[in-house]
Amino acid sequence: MNKFATIEIEKENLHFSAAHFTIFSAEDRERLHGHNFRIGATITAPVDDNGLCFNYQIAKERLQVLCDSMDEYTLMPTLSPHLSIEEQEQHYLVGFNSEKMYFLKTDVLLIPVRNISVEELAAYILQLLRDDGFVSSLGITFLEIKVSSGPGLWGSSTWTKV
Repeated sequence: MNKFATIEIEKENLHFSAAHFTIFSAEDRERLHGHNFRIGATITAPVDDNGLCFNYQIAKERLQVLCDSMDEYTLMPTLSPHLSIEEQEQHYLVGFNSEKMYFLKTDVLLIPVRNISVEELAAYILQLLRDDGFVSSLGITFLEIKVSSGPGLWGSSTWTKV
């Protein structure tokens, strides 16, 4: 019978700064602003013969790579039904309602989510970890990813091996 343990990872360095606006409806959105987002993970896996679930450093490094990949960008959701994104030479032309906004391509990270919210970012990060082999390589049976946009506000997404 396997013994399982749960490891929670919330390190000070697991953060990224990004600009975004939340879309509330076809006519209502926030103004462009930024956050210092933080991420955390709760990971359950079997305990091995050495008394460890996995090498924690692997998990911390993978989470850090994800933070670094989103740092200092304007995050733009590509799956929003209320937003249009048109690629131009050096810019993205982003349409919302009757507004047209130009962003330098080098400043934008397009993300396949419906909105740039903590709950959508958590689900996006969780999916990246599942798709890149992280989950299977560490024998993970449960994974929760949390994203915070500021003190006291977290969104999370979970996966459980069936």
